[in-house]
Amino acid sequence: MTLKLYISQDTSALALGADEVAAALLARCGDRQLTVEIARTGSRGMVWLEPLVEVDTPGGRLAYGPVTVGDVDGLLASGLGSADSGHPLALGPTEALPWLARQQRITFRRVGVIEPLSLGDYEQHGGLVGLRRALVLAPQAIVDQLKASGLRGRGGAAFPAGIKWQTVLDAPADRKYIVCNADEGDSGTFADRMLMEGDPFTLIEGMAIAGLAVGAEQGFIYLREEYPNAHRILAGAIAAARGAGILGGDILGSGKAFDIDLRLGAGAYICGEETSLLESLEGKRGTVRPRPPLPAVAGLFGRPTVVNNVITLASVPAILAAGGDAYAGHGVDRSRGTMAFQLAGNIRRGGLLEIPFGASLRELIEDLGGGTRSGRPLRAVQVGGPLGAYLPAAQLDLPLDYESFAAAGAMLGHGGIVVFDDTVDMALQARFAMAFCAQESCGKCTPCRIGSTRGVEVIDRIRRGESRGANIALLEDLCDTMINTSLCGLGGMAPVPVQSALNHFPENFSGPGPGRTTL
Repeated sequence: MTLKLYISQDTSALALGADEVAAALLARCGDRQLTVEIARTGSRGMVWLEPLVEVDTPGGRLAYGPVTVGDVDGLLASGLGSADSGHPLALGPTEALPWLARQQRITFRRVGVIEPLSLGDYEQHGGLVGLRRALVLAPQAIVDQLKASGLRGRGGAAFPAGIKWQTVLDAPADRKYIVCNADEGDSGTFADRMLMEGDPFTLIEGMAIAGLAVGAEQGFIYLREEYPNAHRILAGAIAAARGAGILGGDILGSGKAFDIDLRLGAGAYICGEETSLLESLEGKRGTVRPRPPLPAVAGLFGRPTVVNNVITLASVPAILAAGGDAYAGHGVDRSRGTMAFQLAGNIRRGGLLEIPFGASLRELIEDLGGGTRSGRPLRAVQVGGPLGAYLPAAQLDLPLDYESFAAAGAMLGHGGIVVFDDTVDMALQARFAMAFCAQESCGKCTPCRIGSTRGVEVIDRIRRGESRGANIALLEDLCDTMINTSLCGLGGMAPVPVQSALNHFPENFSGPGPGRTTL
């Protein structure tokens, strides 16, 4: 009898020792004359339980975690995989764990389940159904399904994907492009990486469907340089897809063409902004383009271009497979479908969950995340990356949907949620936001290039107690100027966390407060 084990090769799991645990299991099983097969998967998203070891049984997978090399002998001695092993790391059936049972996994349904580079696994778990359906539909019919789904870009702007695709479809051109923005650089975000490392064929399939929808035969994935594991897996998946006829000049024997090139960025945060990304793809310095024209009209090499991020494109295969109305059946109001939320920072149970829009911050942070890791009271939450607003504990019941967040002066962005306890100095966090903008600005427009530098200086004066009232007024005026005159979202949104810190945590700008330090 072969013992079949599943261990993640996701970057987070590797950082926590997954390779070492896998090697130890192979060696100890060999010592015990046990036949073992270890499948390396993506992560289930329960990062606090990594390295997670799952055992295949007739009744489904059983989970053990977090497993260290020192636990291996005890696990094997207790009867690894038996329902009554009694080992303290035994968690029971994986799918029944509260973290997973609470979710509605659509885009991430295969992540942690399949071997990322196995096309057989991918098809066995529902892969390519959407692409095969798209191949027999007219381009307009594909776009109509996307519109019916209500899918909005799962990045900062949350622009309706169907409208963007319609614009590219309608634009006359000799050539069009699909560009995947995989330059995931926001603090507290890792959904793109987890998807690319755990189910890369979903992204490839989504891009191919996008190409069929708008008449593009070439796609590009712009991947951040800091993701070597994702780069390796994506490169292998693209090669496998070409070999299987999923990419190339004759997609699945249809006579239709689409191919993908994988390109690496060079560590510039600004290249997560779509026009800077396009400049970089063209071999130029990554600086922001003025708009109009929009990339959907004149994008890569001046041609109509769909630019979507990883999760947006990876959501498309399920939409085409089940129909746009089925996807739109999840969520609330104009926030349809599901969102991959990522819990990070001072959180007891960090990781990724995919749930329909409409749950509250409190449900994610307290019920599923277990509250702060320090055990101290929660003071602030930042949602949407380093340019997102800081929300106080009093706003934890805010529903997680686009409209509710916009009404609160915040944004969902890429779904990253960073938690802070009551020791945080919010004036220092405001300074970080301005310093981050100053560091990452492309320098093309004055409000961002100069305003962020002056903003850091003003916050430093406030923190030193120099003319606090006058400097706070100056800071507020500077924030308004940056928001209203910056060329792109970096300069236009860097003041948002500063303003939210001023509004919700004024005590940190007027005198000593929690966690205060001096420069």
